[in-house]
Amino acid sequence: QIVAVHPHFVRSHFKQFVTGGKKLLLYERGWMNRWKPSVLHEGEGNVRNVKWRGHLIAWANNMGVKILDMISKQRITNVPRDDISLRPDMYPCSLCWKDNLTLIIGWGNSVKICSVKERHASEMRDLPNRYVEIVFQFDTEFYISGLAPICDQLVILSYVKEFSEKTEVECCARPRLDIVQPLPESCEEISSDALTVRGFQENECRDYHLEYSEGESLFYIISPRDVVVAKERDQDDHIDWLLEKKKYEEALMAAEISQKTIKKHKILDIGLAYINHLVEKGEYDLAARKCQKILGKNTELWEFEVYKFKEIGQLKAISPYLPRRDPVLKPLIYEMVLHEFLESDYEGFATLIKEWPGDLYNNTIIVQAVVDHLKKDPQNRTLLRTLAELYTYDQRYGRALEIYLTLRHKDVFQLIHKHNLFSSIRDKIVLLMDFDSEKAVDMLLDNEDKISIDRVVEELENRPELQHVYLHKLFKRDHHKGQRYHEKQISLYAEYDRPNLLPFLRDSTHCPLEKALEICQQRNFVEETVYLLSRMGNSRSALKMIMEELQDVDKAIEFAKEHDDGELWEDLILYSIDKPPFITGLLNNIGTHVDPILLIHRIKEGMEIPNLRDSLVKILQDYNLQILLREGCKKILVADSLSLLKKMHRTQMKGVLVDEENICESCLSPILPSDASKSFSVVVFHCRHMFHRECLPVSNTVSSVQFCNICSAKHRGPGSALLEMKK
Repeated sequence: QIVAVHPHFVRSHFKQFVTGGKKLLLYERGWMNRWKPSVLHEGEGNVRNVKWRGHLIAWANNMGVKILDMISKQRITNVPRDDISLRPDMYPCSLCWKDNLTLIIGWGNSVKICSVKERHASEMRDLPNRYVEIVFQFDTEFYISGLAPICDQLVILSYVKEFSEKTEVECCARPRLDIVQPLPESCEEISSDALTVRGFQENECRDYHLEYSEGESLFYIISPRDVVVAKERDQDDHIDWLLEKKKYEEALMAAEISQKTIKKHKILDIGLAYINHLVEKGEYDLAARKCQKILGKNTELWEFEVYKFKEIGQLKAISPYLPRRDPVLKPLIYEMVLHEFLESDYEGFATLIKEWPGDLYNNTIIVQAVVDHLKKDPQNRTLLRTLAELYTYDQRYGRALEIYLTLRHKDVFQLIHKHNLFSSIRDKIVLLMDFDSEKAVDMLLDNEDKISIDRVVEELENRPELQHVYLHKLFKRDHHKGQRYHEKQISLYAEYDRPNLLPFLRDSTHCPLEKALEICQQRNFVEETVYLLSRMGNSRSALKMIMEELQDVDKAIEFAKEHDDGELWEDLILYSIDKPPFITGLLNNIGTHVDPILLIHRIKEGMEIPNLRDSLVKILQDYNLQILLREGCKKILVADSLSLLKKMHRTQMKGVLVDEENICESCLSPILPSDASKSFSVVVFHCRHMFHRECLPVSNTVSSVQFCNICSAKHRGPGSALLEMKK
């Protein structure tokens, strides 16, 4: 009823096979090529299924499943069947080896996955050296006719019975081929297919078988009338299904991922079908966007798709995605798109001109088209701005500059800089200043070598307010460059920018002071007049003006402090003596510059002075503070002097090393005698010069203090005798 051959039967020394029936017989080829049978098992009913893998033989009989180890010739396990109510001849056991040590058992509606393991040496005793462990066990919905492994999943051929509502009788349905993922106590269904075979209504569970070819991943479903071959679906099948369901994007993605393995399909064909599908659905923008990825660098396909979009009136949709470099399409394509925008969308046309390089299309044709449209609408700013850009691409910068200035466009300065158009703007300086004086002045000052200062001032002669802006910026950059215009700037500052007049007068060394004084006096500019009087040496008049015109005692005091002139303080005191507020201000600030007694003696008796007490207290506090500072400084000076004196005394009291290397500065012989027993006398000065006593010249002075002759001769200061050594 069943045969299983040795896995390596083709090799001459493995000529073995087993047969099933009432007994399990092993046949081996022996002497003279005769087959010798031996009984492996009997007595438990018919052996209905046998599978041989490696050194293990598994078989199923009426009682259950057994496994035999051919090496030890021992039976290592017995797996009993679960549902003994099922007839074993009607619902036979299905066996298959997943690998050399994993057996899959299907019987009735139960699946068990068994693993053969080595027994530990300490557990051997009289037991086989291998044992079996059930690692997965679960029940299925239908009866199992066959099973096979596929990766880490299982393929199960199921015998199905269903209840007929018409006849109210249970009948046979089409067999099912399921793929399941085993779990420890259950399973997860991955896929399920019902198979149409002839005569399935009359078949029983035992009539179906499932075999598989491990190397080819082919599965054979065998029924009494049909043999069905099943194989795993590949990416081509998957892409076919996706295209059938109109899931083009997923099909394209799947083709890109598996482009090396697919055989039926091409990525480009799928992509073109996807574009056509999107166009049919009316999703023009998405279709145009996908063209970038799908069409790539194929110029013929690009041009074909552009014409297709033109036919359906959707050139605008594809325009943002047209290639601009590598590849570049024919100029006619780009011109066609530009004409489409020019007829209906000026803003879109301007955007394309700005984004597209000028060499993509025939510039002359587009310029003429824009000029024709401007005849109908000459004041259209969008078309004028676009025409200026086209002139720029065509290197007609003069015309572009005229349009930009007319439009007062912000790009006018960039255009001038980029293309060095300074010769074209010599007579357009006023227009540039009116448009943006700050940018215009910065540009003119940055390019003085191209447009001179004199030329700019001359052009702005009739616009003094703009002339002032230019000269002010020039003065800020360099106080000396525009010195010939400093006299003119006095009037310009006075007229248009008084806050900056005083800083200008302070920083300028070229403006005529008399002229400036005249203008400031005419306009009654007090602060500027005070500064000019002071700068011209008339400090007393300046101080008088502060006191009479400004009546600001603090400023008057500050002015007197700056000049530190006794006459100015005298004038300030005389002017303030009859003005109590001024006296208060003087008392609060005069202490450190003038003796306060001079002011206090002149105050009239009975005059009421606000905050007099506080002012006098402040004077006394300031005086007391000065005394304390002087005493503190004196203490610090005395302490430092004493510390340094002690340090000098310690230094001079230290000994000086004298050895054989030292010489007498007079006779240049060693300072110490070679014979240590002889008597000697040595003089060492603080300057470290050394002499023999007999070599030292006799001093002519009355004082007994001696000085180093060498240091005295070099005017380095006399060194008095530090140490005299005698022996």
